[in-house]
Parts: sequence; structure tokens; C-alpha cells
Amino acid sequence: MSFIAHTAEEVAEMLAYLGYKSIDDLFVEIPAGMQVKDIDGIPERMTEMQVSKLMQQRSAADRTELNFIGAGCYEHYIPAAVWELVSRGEFLTSYTPYQAEASQGTLQVLYEFQTMFASLTGLDVSNASMYDGATALAEAILMAARCNKKNLPESKKVLMPLNVHPYYRQVVQTLISPQQFEIVNIEYDLATGKIKQDDLKRFNTGDFFALVIPQPNFFGILDDVNFYTDWAHARGALAIGLVNPMSLGVLAAPGDWGADGVDIACGEAQAFGVPLSSGGPYVGFLCCKREYIRQLPGRLVGMTNDTMGRPGFTLTLQAREQHIRRSKATSNICTNQGLLATAVTIYLSLMGTAGIRQVALSSHANTAKLQGAVNKISGFKVLFTGPYLYEIVIQSTKPVTQILDNLAARGIQGGFNLENDYPELGNAFLCCVTETKSDADLAKFVEALAAC
Repeated sequence: MSFIAHTAEEVAEMLAYLGYKSIDDLFVEIPAGMQVKDIDGIPERMTEMQVSKLMQQRSAADRTELNFIGAGCYEHYIPAAVWELVSRGEFLTSYTPYQAEASQGTLQVLYEFQTMFASLTGLDVSNASMYDGATALAEAILMAARCNKKNLPESKKVLMPLNVHPYYRQVVQTLISPQQFEIVNIEYDLATGKIKQDDLKRFNTGDFFALVIPQPNFFGILDDVNFYTDWAHARGALAIGLVNPMSLGVLAAPGDWGADGVDIACGEAQAFGVPLSSGGPYVGFLCCKREYIRQLPGRLVGMTNDTMGRPGFTLTLQAREQHIRRSKATSNICTNQGLLATAVTIYLSLMGTAGIRQVALSSHANTAKLQGAVNKISGFKVLFTGPYLYEIVIQSTKPVTQILDNLAARGIQGGFNLENDYPELGNAFLCCVTETKSDADLAKFVEALAAC
């Protein structure tokens, strides 16, 4: 949108009306020691032509590198129509639609978002998005605690495998620790990368209110989600499915895991039409069974008919005050990533189930090609033997930092360094291959890796 500065005459008229001689007089209540006269790094004013030249120079300094980093943020192709539509003023400038009569378009988009994610996850209901995948998982755990109060008097423990994203585990710890919930880490198998089933035996008698089940897990490995869903339910706990939604084009929906499906599903929706954007903003999702709908955080859009029989949309089940009454609210999610949820909705509308299935299959096929090539390079091997989707862990005899630096010098972002979060894996890094990589891209990566 355009910005038109105030003219000198308008500023003078305003000051005269207020009885001040200068703009500085408006801020006399701020102590002199707290006032900033000059801001380092901010240049003097420029003309439009000068600004255009400066931005061209700075954009030229950016490099478009070949990206093999995943770790929860994925480079998928985004059809041009997605952000062409999202950038329309009706979407770009819309805000939380509390006034339903004036926000039918925005509400309908969010309703479609909910419908699509309920369908993808195989669950009854979805909310109108979350901040991101990490906070969605934290909210899912807090929601599970509210929904499973019968287990809380005995235990405030939630079981979380160590092959859940380490950043997600940190966010969860931050958000649930004030309520004295305890995260109990479940080990993973060093050979397969899957959850270590033997480590669950210490909880065979229950003593926890929820189990987090990642699919795929942080290493890209697929696990026996049916077993873990039924195992949790048999012990009176809720099952929380943490999923990459792109995987649902080829894998079973969380609502179909085990005999009864998970109780809550959540994750990060960035893969559906949201660019990497140097780390955000992103958008999370949260779905659940119908019986838990009253404990669902965030906003929920419903559809009905007006007195004339016309379809209409409105926020439902949760009043406006739900999101602003602080400690008494179900959650402190008082708004959402509405613009990004719109992008996700448009992406899914364009791609459809066949489209996301093709993306997932193409990404897996490319990853399989890379896996075979890496295992032929001296000093490198793909670490885990478990089935994978489109991320693999590569182990080397050389320091990972050195490898990734050498790849970066060749214009390749080679992967996510696992040394700090998983030192037991030695020199290892997580590598992701999506449908955006050609055979030439894979050959360039393999050649550069062999030269490290």
C-alpha cells in the first residue's frame, strides 16, 4: 500500500492547533537521556531512484543456493497463483473477523482451511490454524491435559520421543513447564531411527496422560504409529499425532491410526504454499475428535444458514472474550496466521489430494536416488535403516561443520547439523530432498559431497 507523508503545511497546522512550536515539543515528557537523536545504520533520506538502485544492489548480493535443508521447513514448489491471490487487498489487509457480517470472505477461507485439514487428518474438527508447528504441539499437549483429567491426579507426565524435532521439544518445555507438567523423554533406536519400544515398558501401567507420536519423525523415519496409538489408549492416555501434512498424501491419516485413531493431530503447514522466508512466519494446524471440541484452542469457524436460507459463516463455540481473558482462557492464542492459512488453503485448492500425493512421491523418489548415491561415496553412509519419506541422516568420517562449509562454498546448503542435538550420532547431518530437485541437482550435490 502507498504511504503519503504529511506536508510541512499540514504539520504546521497540527502543531498550531495543539499549541506546540515543534514536533519535539510533543515528546517533552520523555526524559532527555532516553531520547535517541540519531540511529546508526539508517541513511539520510533518498529519492525513489536512489532507493531503487540501493535495493537492486542489495538483492544482487543474495545468492540462490541449492537447498538440501529440511528439518521441519521444506522447499516445495509454490504455484504462482497462490501468492498472486493472497496478495489481493481483500486477504492481505484482513484481520481477525469478529464481525461476521462484514467478514464473510475471510471466514469462508478459514472454514475451507478447517475442512481440508479435518479431511487430511481423518479427524472430526480442525481449528482456524495456529502460530506454527512447535506451538501447535505445545497447545496439543495442554489440550490433552484438559481432556484427560482422570489421569492427571496420578500423573502430570507426557511421553515424548527424542526423535521429535529438538526445537519443538524446547518450545514445548517453555510453554508447559509453568503448569508443572513433566516431559518424559522416550529413547530412539540407534539402528533404525524409530522409537525404542523397549523404553516404553517402564510405563506399561500408565502413569502418563498423553503420548506424542511423530510421523515422519525428525530423522525422516516412518514408525509403527498403529502400535503406539493403541498402546497409549490401552493405558488410558491420549494419543497425539505430530505429522508433516505433505506426508498425508501417501500415508495413513492420524484419524485412522490403530483401532480408534489419535485423539489430537497437529503439525506445521508451511509445506503447503508458504515460502521458507528465512525461518518464518509459518502456520500450524490442530485437529481433534469431536468429543474434545470444547477444549480446542484458537478459533473455530462454523457455517449455517441465515433467515433467508443463504449460507453464512461465523466464529462459533468460543466467544470473543475467550481469547482475551488471560488465565481463564483455554489458550492465549488470540489471533492466528490468517494470511498464511489463506495461502495454505489456496495451495490445497490448486493441488488437491492427487497433487500432494504426487509431491510426496516425487520427493521420496528423489531421496531414494540420493540415498543410493551417498552410500557409494567413500567416508559417507546413510545412517538409519528404517523406512523414510524424504529426509535421511548422512554420517561421515569428517567433521560436519567442515562438510557443510565446503558445500556452502560451492553454492549448496547441504543439510542440518545434528552434532549439537544428537551427539551420539557422531558426524551426522539431516538432508532433505523434495520434488524441486532435478537429476542435475542431485548429481551436483553428490559430486560436491565426494570432494569434501
